Amino acid sequence: MVSNDKILIPKIYLFVLMVLGWFALISQLYLIFQNGTGTKVEIIIRYFSFFTILTNLIVALCSSILFFKNTALSKERFFSKPSTLTAITVYITIVGVVYNAILRFLWQPTGLQYFTDELLHTVIPILFILMWWLFVPKKELKFINAFTWLIYPFVYLIYIAIRGLVTGEYPYPFINADQLGYGKALINAGGLALAFLGLSLFLIAIGKYLSNKKTM
Repeated sequence: MVSNDKILIPKIYLFVLMVLGWFALISQLYLIFQNGTGTKVEIIIRYFSFFTILTNLIVALCSSILFFKNTALSKERFFSKPSTLTAITVYITIVGVVYNAILRFLWQPTGLQYFTDELLHTVIPILFILMWWLFVPKKELKFINAFTWLIYPFVYLIYIAIRGLVTGEYPYPFINADQLGYGKALINAGGLALAFLGLSLFLIAIGKYLSNKKTM
């Protein structure tokens, strides 16, 4: 610990999170090239059209920057800000919850795909949640932050809606407008937005409770 608003994340923790994150991302890219159809450009665009991939990429970048630059969390650096780290915690938690509650039962991956899926959707989310719980200062989190954190998923939903109109491809079945109809897909997207907002408010409330408990 460095002060009331700065905390050191153990280097070994960041190293493990970083290595697992990049391994899972590279492994999934290899698998999508091996099993995918279309040109290389189409496959790469498809790869980066998954919220899971984009969010795990953010996690990998965050853990790498904190590992190589500075493990002291503060308000001065973007990936060191408690608000940024809490937002990433929200995003990666949604990745884990949606996959394990809905998508896990839609297919049975084996071999390297199974191992990669577990890293992307279970192991890495749990590790990042634990990092947030143990090391991220939460005293200055504000409820208004929750609405700012909606920008990333909102932009993502717009992107995949436009891409779906153009290509007919949707990364997730619960937002596939071609199969569900635009009304149902829009309702599901609205439900996801509420899930992001609800989880954000919940983590902020938990953070405030934990901070107040420490000062008592």
